[in-house]
Parts: sequence; C-alpha cells; structure tokens
Amino acid sequence: MTVQRVILRKMTPAEYVAATEHREAESVRVLSRVQPEEIARERVRQGTARFLPDGVDTVGHHLLVAENESGEAVGNAWVGPDPGQASGSQSSAWLYDINVFKPFRRLGYGSAILTAAEALISSEGKTALGLNVVGDNEAAIALYHRNGYEVASMSMRKSI
Repeated sequence: MTVQRVILRKMTPAEYVAATEHREAESVRVLSRVQPEEIARERVRQGTARFLPDGVDTVGHHLLVAENESGEAVGNAWVGPDPGQASGSQSSAWLYDINVFKPFRRLGYGSAILTAAEALISSEGKTALGLNVVGDNEAAIALYHRNGYEVASMSMRKSI
C-alpha cells in the first residue's frame, strides 16, 4: 500500500456542521444499542455542547480536515484535551473522532491522519494520544493496532 500523506487544516463552519452531524449520528447509533434512541440522542447533544461550547473555535480543541497531496478533503479529525487528565497536567491529548470519507477508505488515509494528528499534538508538547473505539469496529481497531496503539483499558458488557 502506498504511504499517504495529508495536511491538516481547521474546519470551516460548514465542515464543522457536517462533521458534527456525522459524529453525532454514529454516536447515537452505538449508544442506541444499550439505551433508548431518544435518550442516546440527548446524551450525545449534551456531550457536544459540553466539550465544544464554542464549536470549531473551542479553545484547546482541534477540529481538522485532512487534505491529500491533490488538495482533496479525504477525512477529518477532532483532537483535544484528554478528558481523563486534570486540566493542569495535560501531558496527553485525546482523539475524540476520526473519519475517512468513503471514497478514500482502505487507501492508507486513516494512518496518514493519525500520523499528522500525532505530529500536531507532539508539537504542542504532548507525549501521548488516547482514544476510545467501539469493540465491534474491527476496521478501526486494526487501524489503531497497525499504528502502534495498545489497549489501555477495556470495558465489556453482556445483555441478559
């Protein structure tokens, strides 16, 4: 597979709306497995309001579009403070969302976006990038393993 490279840039307001709609729909889809859809939808909206009170201009958060060498938007990412660390001791960042647009999937752009996000947070003095992944998202799990990510904790569930 060809090694891809991307340039990250700040989302435009329209790109932010589209990315938020996509992220929230995916989150509702996942949460609806364990709670009523209406509750999941409200929980997701509250999360967006809490973590991104100023949208694309929220301080400390990077809402990014990834462009390939031809200048095409191939995906996006949201990187910000690690929610598991106290605000005064931020040595790591958190990958809240990553998305490779359908026409560009399975071409190496996921790895390229991760590499660019890691370089960005490293330039800010961060020493780690954490993330959550849904347990049945095998493609994402494989992407993270290929890029050196290891399981830091695991939550399991059984419906009875």
